Amino acid sequence: MRTREDIEAYLLRTGQPYEEIAPETWLVRDTGGRAGPIIVRFDGDIVLFRLKVLALDEHVHREALFQRLLELNATDMVHGAYGIADGAVVLTCSLRAENLDYSEFAGTLDDFTLALSKHYESLGGLRRSEPPPPAGA
Repeated sequence: MRTREDIEAYLLRTGQPYEEIAPETWLVRDTGGRAGPIIVRFDGDIVLFRLKVLALDEHVHREALFQRLLELNATDMVHGAYGIADGAVVLTCSLRAENLDYSEFAGTLDDFTLALSKHYESLGGLRRSEPPPPAGA
């Protein structure tokens, strides 16, 4: 079974800057500068990864965005999936801590960074140039 110390050792080994922001929760910064911070949380039996991709607001073509996210989940995601949480599109992944090794841990961080660099422009391109008219107009 992996421990908090194992997860911290994996974080050190990646060479990416990180900081512990709460007990057993770390913020990992992308050294390439493209991805935002990835939150890694050790929750006993699982390790959770989460990355905010973009805010959902009135400027987003939601139907087209949701279709594209489902397509990407089915074709491009190795570790994790796109989802919606707290008014934003997020990448999330949960891995069982019991057999987690460094390659799987680092692969998840790499997959998040790669996915964002490959998908961000197309997802951001689903924004409207003008806000939609008010409801009932």
